[in-house]
Amino acid sequence: MSSVPVISPTQLADGAAHTPLLDTAARPIDPVLAVDLDEPASPAVLGTAIRRARACDRLLVGIAGGRAATAPTEAETLAAALDMTLVDRRMESSGRPFVPVPDPAAALAGLAAAVAANPQAALVLAGLLRMAETLLVRDALDAESLAYSTLLGGAEFQRWLTARGPGLLPPPVPDPVLVARHGDVLEVTLNRPARRNAYDRQMRDALVEALHLAALDDTVTRVVLTGAGPAFCSGGDLDEFGTTPDAATAHLVRTRAGAGRLIHQLRDRTQVRVHGTCVGSGIELPAFAGTVLAAPGTTFRLPEVGMGLIPGAGGTVSIPRRIGRWRTLYLAISGTCLDATTALSWGLVDEVRA
Repeated sequence: MSSVPVISPTQLADGAAHTPLLDTAARPIDPVLAVDLDEPASPAVLGTAIRRARACDRLLVGIAGGRAATAPTEAETLAAALDMTLVDRRMESSGRPFVPVPDPAAALAGLAAAVAANPQAALVLAGLLRMAETLLVRDALDAESLAYSTLLGGAEFQRWLTARGPGLLPPPVPDPVLVARHGDVLEVTLNRPARRNAYDRQMRDALVEALHLAALDDTVTRVVLTGAGPAFCSGGDLDEFGTTPDAATAHLVRTRAGAGRLIHQLRDRTQVRVHGTCVGSGIELPAFAGTVLAAPGTTFRLPEVGMGLIPGAGGTVSIPRRIGRWRTLYLAISGTCLDATTALSWGLVDEVRA
């Protein structure tokens, strides 16, 4: 199937995934294991396998061919305990733990390669997603930020910074966010079209200020967030990455001065209209809103693991609450570009319209 070790549910129950994760140099050993969900197992064995999966330090990827993808209850329960399960996209499976792909074996190999390139980021993200799904949004945002701050000091991110080279910050723009009120509607527009609305400090602070206006004024019954130019938001401005004075300051800024918590607070009043390329924070923040509308042709991507990081604008909190932790992990590790039609079927957006 691939170079990834494949185990059966019985082997999972017997502890095959619970050998030591790290070698003497603290390098992960077999960070990804595949679990063949088409292998038969008794209910008792499956129960033990589920408990083992929930306590596993490795990234567990289910592979389902025919029988399990269409659903025995026990296999679905085991799939929910794994980090994701890959199935052929021609098979019917609406459950969030299942990720439909053109070729499960090829997708598994791609995931394994991505994890091998940045194992710390991938494993931290998998563990965070398991934990955060049971936390309140505020607490989950704190957990995400603490994990992100840890990875800022890691060798994987430092390697990415070295490859990027010195950042060349553009001059500030006069109005990074436009705000207009029409009756009880507050229209907020990201306004760095020359940078495809890359999300920088200046834009973040201006967006937070606009959201505070709505939070403090009950007569604002609707907030509409859009982006000027060819893209709603191309993600964090890469030239700013690595420029925060220290990890502790970065944590406080992300959690106490970030936009995610405010959009969540205003979610029942907030509609986000996305278009073009939505990368990183360009979908992490909209996913907090009560309604997300996507223009035809909009695409979505989470690139952070490839940089030795994890989503840091709230994406480990907002996106799983829309599509589940399993598909979120797949998007983040694979770096796959998700089209608007698939985003709609998964629930990442609520409507696709021009």
